[in-house]
Amino acid sequence: VMELALCGMFLASRDIIGGVNWVQSIKGSAEIGRLVEKGKSQFAGHEIYGKRLGIIGLGAIGGPLANRARKLGMDVYGCDPHISVEAAWHLDRHVQRVKTRDEIYENCDVITLHVPLLEDTKHMINAKSIAKMKDGVIILNFARDALVDDEAMEAALQSGKVSRYVTDFPNDKTAGMKG
Repeated sequence: VMELALCGMFLASRDIIGGVNWVQSIKGSAEIGRLVEKGKSQFAGHEIYGKRLGIIGLGAIGGPLANRARKLGMDVYGCDPHISVEAAWHLDRHVQRVKTRDEIYENCDVITLHVPLLEDTKHMINAKSIAKMKDGVIILNFARDALVDDEAMEAALQSGKVSRYVTDFPNDKTAGMKG
C-alpha cells in the first residue's frame, strides 16, 4: 500500500494518466510525434521535491511512506495521536510531528490517509476540512472509502480546490469524478 500511495502521488503530481489518455486520443495520426512534442507540456504537472506531504496515520503504512517521501526530498508532516513507541522509533528524524489534522490540512500540498475507519475518522475529509486546505491540494486515500465524503470531494474537484483525488476504493460516484 505504501508503494501504491507513492505511485498515486506521482500520477497525480505529473498528470500521467491525463497524458496517456491524450496520447490514446491522437493515436493513428500521421503527425503523432509532432503533436506529442508540441502538447506534452500541458501534462507536466509539478515535481514533488520540496512539496509538503501530510500523512494522517503513521503506522505500518504511513510511517514507511514518511521515510520514503523524506528520501525523495519532501517536507513531511505526520499526525497520529495513537502512534506506538515502536513506530515512532522507525520514523526519519526530520518528519515533523503535528498534533492536529487541521495542521496537515492548512499546510500540506499532498495529503494521504492511513487510518482505520472510526467514528472520529468517518468523513474526516469533508467540506469543512477541505475549506482549510491549500488550493490545488492532492488527496490520496488508500485506507478506507468512508474517510472521504464523496459529495464534498466532487464539489472540491469541480471548483479546483482539490486538483486530484486518488483512491483505490472506487464507487459509481468517485469513478465518474474529474481528478
